[in-house]
Amino acid sequence: MLKVIYNGKEEEFGDGSTYEDLARAKRSEYDADIALVLENGKIRELFHDIKDGAEVKLITMKRQSGHKAYVRTAILLLVKALDDVLEHDRTKQVKVEFSVGNGYYVSPHGFEVTEELVAGVKEHMLEMVKEAAPIHKRAFPTEDARKIFAAAGMEDKDKLFHFRRSSTVNVYSLGTYRDYYYGFMLPDCGYIKAFDLIKYEDGFMLVLPDAKTPETLDPFVPKPRLFSALKQAEDWGNKLGIDCVGDLNERICNGDLTDIVLLQEALHERRIAEIAHKIVERGGVKFVMIAGPSSSGKTTFSHRLSVQLASYGLKPHPIAVDDYFKNREDTPLDEDGNYNFECLEAIDVELFNNDCVKLLNGETVELPTFNFKTGKREYKGNFKTLGKDDILVIEGIHGLNDKMSHALPAESKFRIYISALTSLNVDEHNRITTTDGRLIRRLVRDARTRGASAQRTISMWPSVRRGEEENIFPFQENVDEAFNSALIYELAVLKQFAEPLLFSVKPGEPEYYEANRLLKFMEYFLGVSSENLPNNSIVREFVGGSCFNV
Repeated sequence: MLKVIYNGKEEEFGDGSTYEDLARAKRSEYDADIALVLENGKIRELFHDIKDGAEVKLITMKRQSGHKAYVRTAILLLVKALDDVLEHDRTKQVKVEFSVGNGYYVSPHGFEVTEELVAGVKEHMLEMVKEAAPIHKRAFPTEDARKIFAAAGMEDKDKLFHFRRSSTVNVYSLGTYRDYYYGFMLPDCGYIKAFDLIKYEDGFMLVLPDAKTPETLDPFVPKPRLFSALKQAEDWGNKLGIDCVGDLNERICNGDLTDIVLLQEALHERRIAEIAHKIVERGGVKFVMIAGPSSSGKTTFSHRLSVQLASYGLKPHPIAVDDYFKNREDTPLDEDGNYNFECLEAIDVELFNNDCVKLLNGETVELPTFNFKTGKREYKGNFKTLGKDDILVIEGIHGLNDKMSHALPAESKFRIYISALTSLNVDEHNRITTTDGRLIRRLVRDARTRGASAQRTISMWPSVRRGEEENIFPFQENVDEAFNSALIYELAVLKQFAEPLLFSVKPGEPEYYEANRLLKFMEYFLGVSSENLPNNSIVREFVGGSCFNV
């Protein structure tokens, strides 16, 4: 008999039992399906054998790691179904590009997506779900894994593992189809209880449940502006000839990094210039409202946009919404009794609107500066008067919320959403989430500017993400323009700064798993120096050396 310690009590299972047997036995105790198990503090997949004497905890689909396993498994299910329906034609491939809300966009290569094809693939997916088609995992020597992928026409994976230091690679199989996935998987297709597949633009949109309600599927809501920004990032990658990490590493080895940096920065500058031109062309704009999630590069973007606006003869003046924070004693509290700096009520909205209306009317206004050490607004003689050519560039979390600027005429405002919408993939079936890219940016910046440890930054991240979900993402389509601040080379640069910080998180600390996951992720990249980056690059906001006050 095998024994495990579960919830402080000893449980017995028969020899040869797996963690899936444990999960089934305990399913009634949870409000969602169980996805993974924590064995002696280490996450394990359910198809692993029970380890005798282990202390275990169960992880449901509602947890971040469980939800990610659901997404990966659903992607494998889709790719396998496509391979079958397309009759294993290796000239026909797909790439999992990016997420839009609860949808994952998958683009075709070598074939056209039709409604009939979508219906056939979805039907085959449903069949495998009904059959609970099993997923198997096997570790291969790296060179053997490369041969498997090369034979299957997966050049992206072959190239990726050319740079892999590890001696083995985990290969997942569904029937005769074999693939690689970065992260944990579910044991069979029967776990994918809710999904939809629809034709969207030129490709597929795989619609999956949210982590909060893993068995309920909400309808897909198109977000044209966000989709357009993400597609533009894909086009930039095509211009650079870089789709996946293996491409980037290869170009670095060939000594092409300088060309990549210069071209990517030129594409950024051209896009910023396009936005500035639209602001000027519209006329009557006095307030440029910029907002985006944490570590999007808002400050550098606002400075670079100001330079472009100045080139048209305008006089831009940067203003941070943070300077209109209420005094600390007036700041609302969250459900845990902590100050809630993310909510709109933490901002003195009426003072902001009063000041802006006065400026619009030609009056002189003394603008505040918020002292984060004392928790008080201060006035230091920062007087502003808006002349004919003056324009305010306002950056802050609530900039896209009409309640923030309710007193200002709509024609006087130009709203811009900015985020780091990563276009680079690990390989064609493993995308890099925008959240991971921003978290790594923030780790590096917080350590440099605030002396914050990786442990502290990681511990605060869920709260930051909740604030974004409530205060930024609902307004991301309510804009005039969207700007993608991600740079295709940036993770190779950030690697040098992030790894020492992540290694400082010790086993046993609550943030250790996330730190270890990010370390494994960074292993895919060849590191490069930041020495030759332009001093106005958005990456400089995080690694230091910017010509702007960031």
